[in-house]
Amino acid sequence: MTELLTSAPAGAGVKVRSLHGIEALQRADRLLREVWGTRRGDDPPIALDLLCAFSHTGGYVGGAFLGGELVGVAAGFLAAGRSLHSHITGVAAGARGCGVGRALKEHQRAWAAEHGLVAVSWTFDPLLRRNAFFNLTRLGARVVGYLPDFYGPMSDGINDGGPSDRLFVTWPTEAAASPPVSDHDGVVVVDETGAVQEAGDAPLLRCATPADVESLRATDPAAARRWRAALESGLGGALDRGYRVTGFTRSGWYVLAHGGAA
Repeated sequence: MTELLTSAPAGAGVKVRSLHGIEALQRADRLLREVWGTRRGDDPPIALDLLCAFSHTGGYVGGAFLGGELVGVAAGFLAAGRSLHSHITGVAAGARGCGVGRALKEHQRAWAAEHGLVAVSWTFDPLLRRNAFFNLTRLGARVVGYLPDFYGPMSDGINDGGPSDRLFVTWPTEAAASPPVSDHDGVVVVDETGAVQEAGDAPLLRCATPADVESLRATDPAAARRWRAALESGLGGALDRGYRVTGFTRSGWYVLAHGGAA
């Protein structure tokens, strides 16, 4: 697959194509550093030599273009279970809200299907509302598990040096968007203040998220860390007890069901 011209749902006019060659990959590296706010002395979000290796050995490196300008990058590698693991995706600040992230994900899924794969997987920070809504509701990805401090401490323009907890999700190549879920169904396991609540064995649970954790990390790092601990206990603990995430509401709640509960 060389190029995918997306339709309106994925970002009208966004062109996504596989990236090859050192010049194209250097541009991708620069964009990702800008997106992550990489400072002097920080590790890059992904090393340039890994982008080169992925591209050369049958992995995935894709670039999204608007008006000929590179505005988004995604990279991944072949993983167990006939899947593509998407390790990193970044979109330029000026191109957010234009469907670039959706276009990159659709290109990844089409690439995976073309290569005989059955799913795309990736991780994301469960505290980020916009990512949770996009991944779980708009795309229909499925949560596989909660991974405490998955990458170890990360310090850059996005991460605050604290634990790098992540949700691991998988997106079948035939997935559809998830149906909406209610803000009001289920017993609260983490409330809107970030306090963990006792939910017992209720069939349905709700877990809140902070409105803007990125701003909170800058203005009140201690509060951001408390939210991290709350989600590890409430959301991660529920998944460990056999609950599954059934959706994410526009107002920022994870909804979970136990066993066969709908």
